[in-house]
Amino acid sequence: GDRVGLYFNNRIDYVLLLFAIAKMGAIAVPLNTRLTSEELSYQITDSQMNLLIYEHEFHRTVETLTNEHPQVTTQSIESITLPPLQETYTSHDFPIIDASTPYIICYTSGTTGRPKGAVLTQENMFWNAVNNCTSIDIHSMDRTLVLLPFFHIGGIGLFAFPTLFAGGTVAVLGKFDPGEALSMIQREQISVIMGVPIIFDVIRKHEDFFKTNLSSVRIFCSGGAPCPKELIEFYLHQGLPFYQGYGLTETSPTVFMLAKEDYKRKIGSVGKPVLYTDINIIDENHCPVAVGEIGELVVKGPNVIKEYWRLPAETKQAITDSWFHTGDYAKADEEGFVYIIGRKKEMIISGGENVYPLEIEQVLREEVAIDEVAVIGVSDEKWGEVPFAFLVVKENYSITEEQLKQACLNKLAKYKIPKSFAILSELPKNAAGKVDKKQLKALLTKESMLKGE
Repeated sequence: GDRVGLYFNNRIDYVLLLFAIAKMGAIAVPLNTRLTSEELSYQITDSQMNLLIYEHEFHRTVETLTNEHPQVTTQSIESITLPPLQETYTSHDFPIIDASTPYIICYTSGTTGRPKGAVLTQENMFWNAVNNCTSIDIHSMDRTLVLLPFFHIGGIGLFAFPTLFAGGTVAVLGKFDPGEALSMIQREQISVIMGVPIIFDVIRKHEDFFKTNLSSVRIFCSGGAPCPKELIEFYLHQGLPFYQGYGLTETSPTVFMLAKEDYKRKIGSVGKPVLYTDINIIDENHCPVAVGEIGELVVKGPNVIKEYWRLPAETKQAITDSWFHTGDYAKADEEGFVYIIGRKKEMIISGGENVYPLEIEQVLREEVAIDEVAVIGVSDEKWGEVPFAFLVVKENYSITEEQLKQACLNKLAKYKIPKSFAILSELPKNAAGKVDKKQLKALLTKESMLKGE
């Protein structure tokens, strides 16, 4: 039950420690290396951490944390030596653990407040491995390249643990570098790659992309954010199999998977639920909505957490009769394919009409000049709220506000069209690498931004 903090970049030692922690019956607390010492301090306090294992690269931050938390034992990963395998099994009496034993406290990104510690059990991780192996056929001959950080559930659950569960091989990059990733794909004959859209975008733009032999890869899988249609079509055009998925920290993470054979006829869908996962789409009265109607996505299954760490009220609010409320609006078609519409908390109500930022963002992303886009709601005296779009324009491209509005007018109702646009050099990101819409709202306090200057 002791909490063990893991504060270092991706390396094989990370996986070894996760297995050791599982065997001991302790609880791993992966720490995001992009967080400030203040943010880390909160998670150390909240998790009631006993031991912090860190990489020397972060020793100065650890010194600061040690002064604030003298009760926490610290040890550098470089100073740990492993005894011979036979000694490991003869010198320890390991505790008896079961499927419900807490295994990992994985903190959410905290986009609406303090991060919450999602308590993942050994059962959660086991069934996530089963679900992924069955949904995309991961097997013992696979060689998976992990590009996502292990301090996020995506790094562990997609697809490091599933690959090891199947008897396959996992290759690890300490930090993401597109050139090194391409080199490793060819050198190690990688067959499975999981990433977020920005990773696949950066990789395809690297000078070595078309020089690299990618014939060993049978699965490119994207998740964590909506994947632009143009990006998927690029990989498919190269003859590279491209999958999409959807998941959450609280679901270990995989919930949906859209296979490559369904992409062209189900554009924008996240697919169907994986094997041991039940889903429903409900209205405000918790009743299922009709096919094609929008409601909140709820998930149930052995991959779903039972609680947030030391947050009984939040747990009760999020989990009802074993159904986890995702906070995402979704709809399903007549074949059972699900489409994510957007976050409930991000929905804009303009003149009494519901406006979903994700829908607007998807339309704007189709413009060739647009690299990144984020839409938020801003106050309006007449309509209550109206959409406001932040854009990053690709290098050597330009686009006018009139062109942007025309692009929206062709595909969106008038009340959904952003009333203003702002072009930035980059969109602010949080520690999870997601667009930080709180920072974007803060930018709007500047009068010049509101005027579009």
